[in-house]
Amino acid sequence: MQPFEGIRVIDMTHVFAGPFSTYQLAVLGADVIKVEAPNNPDMTRQGGVNPALNEAYYGTAFMAQNGGKRAISLDIKTPRGKEILLRLVETADVLVENYQGGSLDRLGLGYDDLSSVNPQLIYCSITGFGHTGPKRADPAYDIIVQAFSGAMAMNGETDSPPVRIGPPMVDYGTGSQAALAISSALFQRERTGKGQRIDVAMLDAALMMMSAIVTGTATNGKPQQSHGNADLNFSGYASYPTRDGMLMLGAFTKGQLGALFRVLGDPARAEAVEATPRSGMGARREEDAAFLRAAFAKKPADEWEAILISADVPAARVRTLDETLAEAQTASRAVLQEYPGAAQDGMPPALPVAAYAYAHGGPKLNGPPPKVGEHTGEILTELGFTAHDIAEFETQGIVTTKPPPQV
Repeated sequence: MQPFEGIRVIDMTHVFAGPFSTYQLAVLGADVIKVEAPNNPDMTRQGGVNPALNEAYYGTAFMAQNGGKRAISLDIKTPRGKEILLRLVETADVLVENYQGGSLDRLGLGYDDLSSVNPQLIYCSITGFGHTGPKRADPAYDIIVQAFSGAMAMNGETDSPPVRIGPPMVDYGTGSQAALAISSALFQRERTGKGQRIDVAMLDAALMMMSAIVTGTATNGKPQQSHGNADLNFSGYASYPTRDGMLMLGAFTKGQLGALFRVLGDPARAEAVEATPRSGMGARREEDAAFLRAAFAKKPADEWEAILISADVPAARVRTLDETLAEAQTASRAVLQEYPGAAQDGMPPALPVAAYAYAHGGPKLNGPPPKVGEHTGEILTELGFTAHDIAEFETQGIVTTKPPPQV
């Protein structure tokens, strides 16, 4: 049995952060129902590397965090659409939304409205800046929060302008925080019988992902400066060019740094760093880094990686993502899993699922990502509507089982 079997989640989110949070519940067995507007489905459906999939509203950017969900296409701005959603809420345990602050309240679908229908409902709202503070109504995406949070100012080389972190790490970090908050609220409800209102902010998640740096800056008022791939104090915690590529070192302790210099044939340097207090390592950094640059230029990165790992010195050749996906280590884990329909041409062969494994009842893909409105009829039937009702709803544009026209 998976942890969230029997739990129903209404997913009223789009893009990455919200859908990723509900996806983490889906891979652990929850019945996640994705609610999309008939003429404005999740924009990531048209994003990805395969133009044909994008045109079919089934892009790889959407598939990445929507596997195992069901989808209903519903216009909640109509009176009947709102009525259908409220009936769905009566059957749900969790609702997650990432509408811009206050949008659902104005439709009569905010927390107070829905908790009156279902007092045990766990209502999770994900926004850029949260529901309090002067920026509570401001729109945001991952890159906006990167800029506002200070993360972008710390990224890049010492003499470069601020650099955006490539992958949408704030989105996925926010989704992870939201999934934890929802899981905890479900556990809390088991003890108290009470529903919960959860306010998740992307800015807050970004600050949590920089916890140690935030603490330091709060202490002395000085933000960390960008320093590229080099640590400001430890020469062994940096990247170096080799004969054929970049090598990243993780010699962070004095013992690891000593082992590194012994492998490179300089026991005297090893003894010197081992005798130096951590507070004094910055004074040695440039001299030791010059030695490392000269040494690593003599062999290929893969060779150095093997040599250093055999000496218990953390190291890795800097790989591209396609290389990582082809590694035996990646294949040995269950982070990527196959799904129904994966064998079709142009489809992803597998999807990322979770960063952990259970001994039993662990995360798995319980179905493929849903097409637009794929389960509309099925879900409405479960709610007690007849085939005649459903046909009438579709005629009126309240629901649809088809993707909208291309724009």
